[in-house]
Amino acid sequence: MTTDTPARLLQLLSLLQTPREWPGGELADRLGVSRRTVRRDVDRLRELGYPVQASKGSDGGYRLVAGKAMPPLVLDDEEAVAIAVGLRAGAGHAVEGVDEASVRALAKLEQVLPSRLRHRVSTLQAATTPLTSGDGASIAPETLTVMASTVAGHERLRFAYRAKDGTESRRVTEPYRLVSTGRRWYLVAYDLDRDDWRTFRVDRVSEPFATGARFAPRELPTGSAAEYLRQSMYRRQETYEFAVTFAASAEVVAARVPGWVGTPEPLGEGRCRLRAESGDAVEWLAIRLAMTGVEFTVESPGELVECVRGLGERLVRAAGG
Repeated sequence: MTTDTPARLLQLLSLLQTPREWPGGELADRLGVSRRTVRRDVDRLRELGYPVQASKGSDGGYRLVAGKAMPPLVLDDEEAVAIAVGLRAGAGHAVEGVDEASVRALAKLEQVLPSRLRHRVSTLQAATTPLTSGDGASIAPETLTVMASTVAGHERLRFAYRAKDGTESRRVTEPYRLVSTGRRWYLVAYDLDRDDWRTFRVDRVSEPFATGARFAPRELPTGSAAEYLRQSMYRRQETYEFAVTFAASAEVVAARVPGWVGTPEPLGEGRCRLRAESGDAVEWLAIRLAMTGVEFTVESPGELVECVRGLGERLVRAAGG
């Protein structure tokens, strides 16, 4: 018989989370208490926000149903390991659809995992290799969970950082948000040593350490971490101007050219010109232009002219020309 009320409530909750209806008598037998005690414990769970539904009848049954809010769940060992492994696999690679919420969930789960279960999770992850798309770099899930906890707790974060040119530095920051681009994770934070906002690629971060020092969140200039990251990446990007003439109307070309490339200007006589800036590699731009399916002539820059010429020659050879 379970005489400790909190322990009995947890045991009752664990039983009710199994998707079935439990007769009151069976619950009483499982818990070693009377049916009246089961009814009182069910009432306590309802007061805590758990939507327990009771059915009428000689024995009366109980089941946990969907409610308006998400109450805490009680997981057994196998369930906790399965969820942690799944979240770790997604967090380690910034795949599309896995955002900061998943990392926060992983941080909360790993914080309370017993050491024996944490060892099982690490062993399973070490024995598996995920197949990922894109060139997103692998990240230690622990790095993300430490960052997520400091973001949520408004706690200063210290870490080592390796810049694009290989320069190593130590940073002390006030973390604001984690942002996933679908291939990589970035940290948007206020850099205390540089007295300004910065973005950091998480795969270049090592030795993250939550200092325990709290801070009052600052107001981000753009209001949105995703927008700040986008503007930051655009400022760092090397761009070049290009001009292309198409043998088709502006309407036809506009329907075939992505909006981020630019807007064509009509020239009359079924022709138009596209002038814009691009931060993409000239090879990628050449392919995008060829995919329009419209005859075109590159006016500038010279690098794009040479790239299109080389691409055309390779395609001709590939077709046996």
